[in-house]
Amino acid sequence: MATLAPYEKRHKVTVLGSGNWGSTIAKLVAENTAEHPDLFERDVQMWVHEEEVTYNGSTHKLTEIINTHHENVKYLPDIKLPNNVIANPSAQDAAKDSTVLIFNLPHQFLNNLCNQLQGHILPYARGVSCIKGVHVTASDISLFSESIGARLGIYCGALSGANIATEVAKGLFSETTVAYDPPPMDSSRNATPRGPSPHASHTDLTSLTALTEKKTSSGGKMKLRALPADYPPLDHTTLHTLFHRPYFHVHVVSDVTAVSLSGALKNVVALAAGFVSGLGWGDNAKAAIMRVGLLEMVKFGHAFFPNSGIRTQTFTEESAGVADLITSCSSGRNFRCAKMAAEEKKKLADEGSEQMPRSVDEIAEEVLNGQVLQGLGTAREVNTFLKSRGREAEFPLMTAVYKIIQGEMAMEDIPEMIQMH
Repeated sequence: MATLAPYEKRHKVTVLGSGNWGSTIAKLVAENTAEHPDLFERDVQMWVHEEEVTYNGSTHKLTEIINTHHENVKYLPDIKLPNNVIANPSAQDAAKDSTVLIFNLPHQFLNNLCNQLQGHILPYARGVSCIKGVHVTASDISLFSESIGARLGIYCGALSGANIATEVAKGLFSETTVAYDPPPMDSSRNATPRGPSPHASHTDLTSLTALTEKKTSSGGKMKLRALPADYPPLDHTTLHTLFHRPYFHVHVVSDVTAVSLSGALKNVVALAAGFVSGLGWGDNAKAAIMRVGLLEMVKFGHAFFPNSGIRTQTFTEESAGVADLITSCSSGRNFRCAKMAAEEKKKLADEGSEQMPRSVDEIAEEVLNGQVLQGLGTAREVNTFLKSRGREAEFPLMTAVYKIIQGEMAMEDIPEMIQMH
C-alpha cells in the first residue's frame, strides 16, 4: 500500500554560478537531491554565464556542453557532473520557483545578479552564500549573505570552509561549515512531523504573522515572508542533508557572521604567510603569522559585529575558521602569489640586481588566468575601514599586509610590526 509523502511540496534548488566552485557545489548538491526525493526536487538548476567554448575541435555554447556531455569543460574539466545538473543561461529562469538559492560567483558580479533576480524569485525563498568575502566601505562593513538578503528580501546563510574546489570535485575527503540561523517565522511554525503517515499541520497563523522580522548582524531587523508549511522545514537538518556527502562532511552552525568573516579575512593572513615563506623564513615564521592572524580575525569580529551573536569558537573550531586558514596559508592562491613575489624579490636582492621585482598584483594578473586574488581587495578595503576609525594599530598584521602591497613597507619588517602580539 502506498504511503503519503510527509509534505505536499519539495524544495527546488538552484545554484547561481558555474565556476569551478559553483560547478562543484552543483555536483554534490545534485547527488543529494537525487537521493532524497522526499525533501528535494531531483533536478538542480545551475545558472551559467553563457560563453562559447571549443570542444572536440568545434565551437559550442557552454550550457550545451554541460547539458549534453555533463562536464564543465572550461571551469571544471575532467569531472563528470550528475545528469540532473541542468545548465541554464538565464538567471531568472534558473531561479524560478526555487526555494533554495545557492550563490556561488565572484563577488564583483553579485550586484548585477541581484538586479536580475529582483521580482523574479519566490518571496519566501532562502539563500546560502558560498561567496568568500565581505562588502567593505570606509563607513561600513557588511556580509555578502546580508547584502543578498537585503537586495532580494530573503534570508541568506553562508557556506565556507577548507575547500579547494578540484579536490572536493574529485571526491577527496574534506569538510565545510554551513552557517544558517533559521528565521523565527520559519522555525516557529508547527510543521508537520517527518514520517510516512503525517498528521495535519496546526500552524498558529496569528503567531506566524507576528514573527516577520529577522535580526541582522548589525543589530537591525529585516522583514521576511515565512516559508509555507507545505514544504519541509529549512532547518539545520535539511541543510545538512542537502550539502553533506561521504567525502564532504558538513557541520551546520548558526554563526553566520564568524563564518563569513573568516572566509574574507583569512585571505589577508594568507598573503602575509606567503611573504614570510617566500623570504625563506621557514615553518616557524608561517605558524607565527597564522597565530597572530587568527587572533586578529577574532578581534575584528567581536569589535565590529558585537550584536551579531558571534562566537570565538567558530573561528577556532570550525572548518570555516582555523581549518580554512591553514589551507589558505599552505596552498591557496593568495599564499602562492605572495610567496612568488617574495621569492622574486629575494632572488633579485641576492643577485645584486637593480631590477624591480613584480608586485603581487602583477603576479596575480599573470598566473591566475583572470581569476580574482581576493586577499588584495580585502586588505585594501579593510584598511580603509580601519583607518576611518583610527584603529589600524589594533590590527598590526592586517595593516602590515596593506602597507606591503601598497609599497609602503618592506616584507622583512613584518616581525617588528606584529611584535605587540
